[in-house]
Parts: sequence; structure tokens; C-alpha cells
Amino acid sequence: MLRCVLLDDEPLALEVLAGYLGRLDFVDSVVPFSTAAAAMAYLESHEVEVLFLDIEMPGMNGLDFLRALTRPPVTVFTTAYRNYAFEGFELGVIDFLLKPIAYPRFLQTIEKIRDFYSLREQLAKLDDTQVEDEVASMYVKSGVQRIKLYFDEVLYIQGLKDYAIIHTTREKIVLKGSVKAMLDIFPTTRFLRVHKSFIVAVSKIKRLERNRVLVQDHPIPLGRMYREEVEKALLNVR
Repeated sequence: MLRCVLLDDEPLALEVLAGYLGRLDFVDSVVPFSTAAAAMAYLESHEVEVLFLDIEMPGMNGLDFLRALTRPPVTVFTTAYRNYAFEGFELGVIDFLLKPIAYPRFLQTIEKIRDFYSLREQLAKLDDTQVEDEVASMYVKSGVQRIKLYFDEVLYIQGLKDYAIIHTTREKIVLKGSVKAMLDIFPTTRFLRVHKSFIVAVSKIKRLERNRVLVQDHPIPLGRMYREEVEKALLNVR
């Protein structure tokens, strides 16, 4: 069941989204706000699964609002302006809906959100022993397929806007979702972000260089802000 918050200074936009969400039997609640301050206070004190967030608003815009949240939920940007897509995906939003929002396009976003929570739930059901087991796996959705993914076969994950390409020892699997979303799915004891667009399997790192890591024979860029964390992780590899 999804608890949703809507933030938009346009009453009609709130009405449209609330109407769309009201058609879905797995949506538990829809709480609309027209001011950033009221929405911020609510989000800081309530558990929410999804935030539908407008960008162009008086006072604080949607980009600054999302940056200010201490525990941002899965976020969908809703805007009439195409030029914010890059900033949105840099902030890890799961999707970007262009106004006026068509119901079929809205349903694609909902499917992406449900896929994300389904994957996270699968991972939560794995206890620590299972996660560390060499055959630990989960099913991921790629297009219309459900593919069994073995953690030990994953080399690295590459983010391309709202998609993630999982590179394994056998194949490449394309999923919908940002790199930030992938961090919530893959076990943090085994996978580490090394760049804004890359996550790697720590055990598969062959060499750490000045500005890249070598994962088997694949050179992966290393961001300066991630280097210290990578060095610490490699000290604990057994």
C-alpha cells in the first residue's frame, strides 16, 4: 500500500493527480499540499512512500525542496518544463512527468514505483546469512521479463539517467531506476558507489588506481568524493 504526498501550487494539478491515484486500490492515502512549508513539516513527521513534486513553485522550488529533506521518499517530479530532467535524475528521482499528465503515462510511473518497492521487499526478506551466501539471488524486472539475478555474478552497475545497466559475468540487464534507487536494492555489505554513475561489487575490485578502479578487466571511473570510502571497504575485504 502506497502513502502519497502531492506538492504543487496549482489546484488543478493537485486535483488531477489525486484523481489518478484515487483509481488505484493499492494507494492507502493521498495528502495534497500547495505550500512547501506545510509539505516539509508533514514529510518530516510521517512515513510516506511516494512524493509527487512540482518544480516551479513560489518561494522554494522543487529542486531545493528535495535537497532539504532529511529522509526523502521515492520522488516523481511533475512539471511543465522539460529542461529540469537532468537535475531531477541527478537527485535520484524515480521518474519525471511532463504536464499535462496523461493517465497512461502516469500508470507507467506507478509501475516503476511498484517494481522498486517489490525489489526492495525481496531484499528485506533475505537475512544476513542468505545475503552472504554465494547463491543469494533475487528476481528483477527487465522489460517484460523477470530475471533471476545472482549477487555473486554482478560486476558493476552503471546508471544512465533513469535506467540502470547491471553488468554481470554472463550478461547485461537493463532496469528502470536511478543509481540512487539501486543503492536501496543491492546489499551495502557487498556493493559500493564509486562514482555518481557507478556502483561496483567490492569483492570484484582487482585494483585501485588514482582516478579509477579496475573491476576484473573493466576500468570504472572513481569520483574523488568516494575514494576514502572505497579504500576503507577494501581494507575489510576477505
